[in-house]
Amino acid sequence: MKRRVFAMFLAVALVFALAACTGGKEGGKEPAANNGEKVVRIGVFEPSTGDSGPGGKQEMLGMQYANKETPTVEIGGETYKVELVYADNGSDSAKAPTAAAELVGKDVALVLGSYGSGVSMAGGPVFEENGLAAIGVTCTNPGVTAGNDYYFRICFLDPFQGTVLANFAQEKFSAKKAYLLGELGNDYDQGLLTFFEQAFDGEVVKDSFPKDTSDFSTYLNKAKAESCDVIFCPVSIAYSTQIVKLAASMGLETPILGSDTLDSNMVLDAAKGSNVRLYVSTFYQEGGAPDFDSGIKAWLAEDSTAMTNNGGNDTIAAVTAMGYDAYYTALEALKAAGSVKAADVKAALPNVTYTGVSGAIAFDATGDAIRDTAYIKTADTANNVWALEATQTVK
Repeated sequence: MKRRVFAMFLAVALVFALAACTGGKEGGKEPAANNGEKVVRIGVFEPSTGDSGPGGKQEMLGMQYANKETPTVEIGGETYKVELVYADNGSDSAKAPTAAAELVGKDVALVLGSYGSGVSMAGGPVFEENGLAAIGVTCTNPGVTAGNDYYFRICFLDPFQGTVLANFAQEKFSAKKAYLLGELGNDYDQGLLTFFEQAFDGEVVKDSFPKDTSDFSTYLNKAKAESCDVIFCPVSIAYSTQIVKLAASMGLETPILGSDTLDSNMVLDAAKGSNVRLYVSTFYQEGGAPDFDSGIKAWLAEDSTAMTNNGGNDTIAAVTAMGYDAYYTALEALKAAGSVKAADVKAALPNVTYTGVSGAIAFDATGDAIRDTAYIKTADTANNVWALEATQTVK
């Protein structure tokens, strides 16, 4: 019995020892599939559960469609199968470091994600400590890349987005007074509220609601009582659907402005058939890349799980287009590195450029995307579609 227990102990110890050998700054071994072909793994650091789960799933759809469209990549003269490896960060900054560590342990060459700036900032130090580069897709808070040489991103930043929306409020509605609403303690929400307030040339009334709030009547009634010209609420899909439905039931006429998180067919459905005036800033407008649009719609029609993850219809969210572009940016990094080693991929990333469906992608010295334009969409509530309102830049 003792010998059997000792043998089991040795076996377990050997497994842990082998697993430990895959970590560290080098990373990116060359795993082979069962048929002997070379495989490169790309980590997907996204929420599939929690408040941001719906958005995370839509962002992943872009990566999954791109992987189906282009399942291989040429690296150093050899063909590699591209495998997406997932870790759910649960929309929770407390869980994000564990999810990041999970990807490190799975020997990925680089990481894509996350939807949500808070989880990106929480997971970022884990990637940095292990020498693993991450490409943020729609995590717009400046803190994601600040002080972290291993985090890059392909989206515009919140100082830009907040200014775009403040300018739009003043140009479109001649707004002099704005009601600002975000989740208490949420880095993304609170950052955008601050940037909007800084750029808005007028009076603001500002509130924060606690996590898991399900009744927003007090807040919307306050915005109405204060005679605010616009409401700005850069919140998650879970909250924004509730806010939009309530505004519709109240017959609220005050325009609601939202950030990229509100660019979702689920939020659009919440406004369906109502008189809600809803405007969102975003990265992509359906129709901007017809081949991509038709291709992904056909895929959604064929894959019931993908259709469910997209909210039940084939409206293309901007985060899906961004996930698609992030995947191809990752392939460009792998090709430029000529290697699957994490250190080589990270060294190649700063000089990578790619023209995607959302526009030209390049990185500045901080690793942030060089972007100067946002799309403003409005909800066509009669036809249940997003319509392009304006292409907005910051003067």
